[in-house]
Amino acid sequence: MKTAGIILLILGIIGTIMFGLQAMQDSESFSLFGMDIAVSTANWTPVIISVILLVIGLVLSTRGKK
Repeated sequence: MKTAGIILLILGIIGTIMFGLQAMQDSESFSLFGMDIAVSTANWTPVIISVILLVIGLVLSTRGKK
């Protein structure tokens, strides 16, 4: 269980960083009454799944049998 937890933890960290950076770059901006407004057009589902994997991996690696 501990090995599976470490693998999920690493995959979660990599996925969160990669998909998080991609999601932050996917935004459009427009001007309204002299103000620049940015609207995110990113798909946040991969980021959420990566964070869930990270948390599950963290729990499994800390609670896994030694």
